Amino acid sequence: MADESRDWMSAPAPDVAGGASGAFVEHLGLRLVSVTGDEVHGTWTARPHLHQPYGIVHGGVHCSVVETLASVAAATWLGDRGKVVGVNNSTDFFRAVTEGEMTSRATPVHRGRLQQVWVVETRDVADRLVARGQVRIQNIYPD
Repeated sequence: MADESRDWMSAPAPDVAGGASGAFVEHLGLRLVSVTGDEVHGTWTARPHLHQPYGIVHGGVHCSVVETLASVAAATWLGDRGKVVGVNNSTDFFRAVTEGEMTSRATPVHRGRLQQVWVVETRDVADRLVARGQVRIQNIYPD
């Protein structure tokens, strides 16, 4: 089991500059509009399959969007020097949403040798703040 926990370090890095991918990101409907080491801008649509039992977007969806955009931004900034993993995600929810287009942006708070901190804000079409999260990310360098 110990050997398996390190396998991800030897795997090729995903093409984060080309966008986040995978079944989970597809399920969220997250689309990356622009990706740089200074900002990541994404859009997604609040729809019923993302709702919790009371008919609003599940808080875990907001956390997932925050984590995804922050991770893509951090990995883009770090580049081929290493890999990144999220070690803390704190997301606040300000406005319940049921449907509509959402815009999420990740911007850096701190980018250091060992860790990065990114803030992600999600806004609705009326530019109202829906959720805001902060992610602390560990930079992992090859042995």
